[in-house]
Amino acid sequence: MEGIQLKPIEKERTTQDKVYNQIKKAILFGGITSNEIFTEVQLAERLNTSRTPVRAAIQDLVKEGLLVSIPRKGLTVRKITPEEQDEIFLLRSSIEVEVVKKLTEVITSPEQLRLLKLILKQQEEALQNDDAISFVRLDQEFHLSLTRMANFTIIEQVLNNLHNLTQLMDLKAVSKQGRMKNVLVEHKQIIQALEEKNPELASQVILNHLEKTKETLIIVDNS
Repeated sequence: MEGIQLKPIEKERTTQDKVYNQIKKAILFGGITSNEIFTEVQLAERLNTSRTPVRAAIQDLVKEGLLVSIPRKGLTVRKITPEEQDEIFLLRSSIEVEVVKKLTEVITSPEQLRLLKLILKQQEEALQNDDAISFVRLDQEFHLSLTRMANFTIIEQVLNNLHNLTQLMDLKAVSKQGRMKNVLVEHKQIIQALEEKNPELASQVILNHLEKTKETLIIVDNS
């Protein structure tokens, strides 16, 4: 078999994948608001496709907690209550402070921070392209990478479970004027504190980062 030179066949994205991505993008980017109630039929008509891929995509999005089914009415985008926001930020703050403290102990060379700097560079490009969806996806990747680098596998699973709920909030926050630029500054501060191997500073800057995001959300929710 070693002498056979074949390239793997790249599979085309299925209709279901395309439908799933379209609906998810609309949910996260406000194309479908949390005030609307809609049906599978309406989505299929709007997307000009059959109901089968729409039904499958909806089932996945309900499982992920992005869509909620309302009996005898249809579907709506999940609303995150202020109490749930508090819970999410309490969890993230408690976890991520311990993550960066551990990182200041395990990082031995600047080379280990290369991935974080690469994500930061990609976020800068997303900001220039005014691409909030990519920016938020990279933001999640930045935070999950911190956890991965600390070898906190169970904690990474916990943060992954919060991923979609956080995404719903983060997109609202970064869409606020100027927030994306501030996120970049705050991410740079986190990298700098890790480079300096300073656990107190790293804890302080990540707490400040999460607190600023939470404050932005409160402003957006009340506006």
